[in-house]
Amino acid sequence: MLGTIIVGVILVIIVALIVRSMVHDKKNGKSFTCGGDCGKCKGHCH
Repeated sequence: MLGTIIVGVILVIIVALIVRSMVHDKKNGKSFTCGGDCGKCKGHCH
């Protein structure tokens, strides 16, 4: 039971860090799909 709770907490922390990173990138004008480098995604960013 305790192991399940610990794994759950770790997963929640990881997901929160990913979402935080995505929000930060979006505020800086980067796309989620190509990192803001339209040369890499063939210009589909903007």
